[in-house]
Amino acid sequence: MVITKAPTSQHQPAILVTGVCGRLGKQVVRQLHRHYPVIGIDQRPFHESPKDVLHYSLDIRRKKIKDIFRMHTIGAVIHLGIMHDPRVSAAEHYSWNVIGYQKLLDYVAYFHIPKLIVLSSANVYGPHFDNLQFLKEESPLLAGQNFPEIRDLVEIDMLTQSFFWKLPDIETIIFRPTHILGRVHNAFSNFLRLPIIPTLLGFDPMIQVIHESDVVQAILKALTPGIRGIFNIAGTAPLPLSHIIKILKRPTFSLPYSLATLLMRSLWSLRITNFPAPELDYLRYLCMVDDERARTILKFHPTRSIYETILSVTEDIW
Repeated sequence: MVITKAPTSQHQPAILVTGVCGRLGKQVVRQLHRHYPVIGIDQRPFHESPKDVLHYSLDIRRKKIKDIFRMHTIGAVIHLGIMHDPRVSAAEHYSWNVIGYQKLLDYVAYFHIPKLIVLSSANVYGPHFDNLQFLKEESPLLAGQNFPEIRDLVEIDMLTQSFFWKLPDIETIIFRPTHILGRVHNAFSNFLRLPIIPTLLGFDPMIQVIHESDVVQAILKALTPGIRGIFNIAGTAPLPLSHIIKILKRPTFSLPYSLATLLMRSLWSLRITNFPAPELDYLRYLCMVDDERARTILKFHPTRSIYETILSVTEDIW
């Protein structure tokens, strides 16, 4: 275990953030450390860590994680340490995402941590031809039926819902953001970075996106005492996929679904893209969310325009 030492407050409970070395994790920490003592967990090095942040270089599945909870007074846990890399084996995905997260839930319960914030995804609802125009938080999570790669995320979401009902004294929050754009690595942002973007013949679904900085602001708002529950979060008005591509000024071509699937599998095998072929259904059917609950209860309103959000995928990638 490698520890980057930093001064910690003796009076104010710390905020513990997992996945602190990811793009969102770094942004959350940079906002938090100005107001709270912050503890970060991530086995990757955190070279840009603020000096007052305590970083534990640990695998979330290690038993030593429990020692961190024992040694520090923790006021909230923000779980961002979810593995999304589609090239990692299914067994490793499950071990990290589900088994590791179950242990984290055990520690939150055992040490009576007052608040738990978990970043899920609106993709857990799944794209379907009969989806409602806007899905509410109580809509079923059907993505795992056709997308093995997202089953772990659905299970994390379901585990958190169960935790919410079993331990009502802990303020548990699940965020389900739409496609996050910015200098992040995820399926949709990788798709928009393709030099030539394939689309599906006969399909032009409405797409919701949100800027990474707006997701960070939603997470910070969730630290307000009394906030709990499930929240869909989205950016400003959705746009057809064709309009998003036009804003990026990317060349495009349309293919039947079957041919597009073969193409993406070939590009995937050649490592030309990190966009998995099963994700093509998100370019075929609706999977949009109703974010009224976040706007009403959290008072969350995105600050980045739709154009700024879309163009953010062209920024330099760290």
